Amino acid sequence: MMVEAAVTELKLKLPVLPEIGVVLGSGLGSFADEIEYPTVIPYADIPHWPASTVVGHAGQLVVGRIAGRTVAVLAGRAHLYEGYTPAQSTFATRVLGCLGVHSVILTNAAGGINASYQPGDLVLITDHLNLQGVNPLAGPNNDAWGTRFPGMTFAYTPAYQALALTTAQQLGFTMPTGVYAGLLGPSYETPAEIRYLRSIGADLVGMSTVAEAIVAAHMRIKVIAFSCVTNMAAGMLNQELNHEEVLETGRQQADRFKSLLRAIIPQLNA
Repeated sequence: MMVEAAVTELKLKLPVLPEIGVVLGSGLGSFADEIEYPTVIPYADIPHWPASTVVGHAGQLVVGRIAGRTVAVLAGRAHLYEGYTPAQSTFATRVLGCLGVHSVILTNAAGGINASYQPGDLVLITDHLNLQGVNPLAGPNNDAWGTRFPGMTFAYTPAYQALALTTAQQLGFTMPTGVYAGLLGPSYETPAEIRYLRSIGADLVGMSTVAEAIVAAHMRIKVIAFSCVTNMAAGMLNQELNHEEVLETGRQQADRFKSLLRAIIPQLNA
């Protein structure tokens, strides 16, 4: 199978296998530069690995050490709106699980729906709404990866959530929490859609993360997830949204984000 081919190739290329995965969202790619003793592998050199076509996503896997732990950093992800299938958009998560990763940190740039948020806030995701129209587990189930009907009650590991909140406080900032709504994209939402999302309990909106979290839960990988609020959602401010604003706000918050990850990674255990 395609996942097995990628795993076999990576085991040949990597001097050590990762225990923790980190997926970097738009504007947060500089965290990959923090890795010590890095092995950098372009996605194009990994069998069947989907290319990342979005500006701000480097499109490479970086495996090395940080804070004493071996991590695999995905500098770029595949999105459904790029034309990828659900299986392709979660291919990297499957590969990480088969490499033995026990925990994954998912990050994204998101629009803020909750009026208490400010652009630049780092928000801990506590749950999600899958509004992308597909589920990555649809189709034949591979029992070696997980059960046919996995539960999602604890998809975002509660112990990791408590850890993130405590760590943020120790670093000197308060981290809000929220529910992330995953939509297909690539167009940004309309003001009417944002009003609808708010009414059904969404605090954040974006175009990624949800499928990855579902597949991670299926494979019994622990998940912790963060959104960087790069803009307030459509209709909340009298201005149009654009990707350049997303990237710039992500870059502005990169130092705080990196400090948070450096503090959290040593505490993630199997």
